[in-house]
Amino acid sequence: MGDLLIPALALMLVFEGLLPFFSPGRWREIFLRATQLSDGQIRFIGLTSMLIGLAVLLLLGN
Repeated sequence: MGDLLIPALALMLVFEGLLPFFSPGRWREIFLRATQLSDGQIRFIGLTSMLIGLAVLLLLGN
């Protein structure tokens, strides 16, 4: 699994960079909206993201 960690992180950075590269104005809008979320809302989004990622890893790992 260690040999997949660096490529997975690199791919994540590519995906993270797509929106600010192609649509910086839209990215700025989303970022400003995100700064107005409460801590609980941000935690819920983070938890949901982690659970979806874990589910995908478990489904693809078998």
